[in-house]
Amino acid sequence: MGDQMARAEEYEKKAEKKLNSWGLFGSKYEDAADLFDKAANSFKLAKSWDRAGSTYVKLANCHIKLESKHETAQAYVDAAHCYKKTNAKEAISCLEQAVNMFCDIGRLSMAARYYKEIAELYESEQNIEQAIVYFEKAADMFLNEEVTTSANQCKQKVAQYAAELEQYQKAIEIFEEIAKQSLNNNLLKYGVKGHLLNAGICQLCKSDVVAITNALERYQDMDPTFSGTREYRLLADIAASLDEEDIGKFTDVVKEFDSMTPLDSWRDDPSVRVKEKLKAKELEGDDLT
Repeated sequence: MGDQMARAEEYEKKAEKKLNSWGLFGSKYEDAADLFDKAANSFKLAKSWDRAGSTYVKLANCHIKLESKHETAQAYVDAAHCYKKTNAKEAISCLEQAVNMFCDIGRLSMAARYYKEIAELYESEQNIEQAIVYFEKAADMFLNEEVTTSANQCKQKVAQYAAELEQYQKAIEIFEEIAKQSLNNNLLKYGVKGHLLNAGICQLCKSDVVAITNALERYQDMDPTFSGTREYRLLADIAASLDEEDIGKFTDVVKEFDSMTPLDSWRDDPSVRVKEKLKAKELEGDDLT
């Protein structure tokens, strides 16, 4: 690694010297770019991630001078992937630069891909609000490029985080929209019952039995096969337990479903909130007696 570090610093020094030398406008930036690329690769081999990232940024600046937007964008992506190991903030900054370049040259599917990567970085930093913003941007751009599966993956993330933030109506609208879109797609239609279950759980979190009953009717109209699924039965049974304020019944139906089809971690959280509301109602009833 020491050898790679020394080699990297030598390439970087030569590149800086080349930039400061006299020469034809294009050639010195081309020569410097080649040296910065070699330096960055050597820094990577030495696992010096910050130095590799900053060197890729210098490479990007050379490509800007050469008006090579695609190469500039790729250099920013390479910088970001180095910074991801040490500095999420710098990685996000570099990816945003890359996205701007890809948008300029019409590579929108690449821009969408890196919007999604920015969202995932914010996600890893527990910055849920910003993660939602970038998952939404990625979803919109994937839709523009008709990459439906990737768009839906990003939308699901938005809906899940909206539910965690108790923005239930937003989550419901997204899950229902995905379900509608999936019905007409042979590859995606098998996931419809899961999307409707997600929407239904968010409906339950609003503790409005009339709303969930109406929603279940709409879901049957949307997908006539839904009423025969375990997902439908779970939602109907939970709605009944809410109506009857029966916490024991609620616990039993969730436990039975989870024993055969484990609930996702995000789904567990809203169902816990439903249970807490049932407990609160039960306590209110005890106080009145």
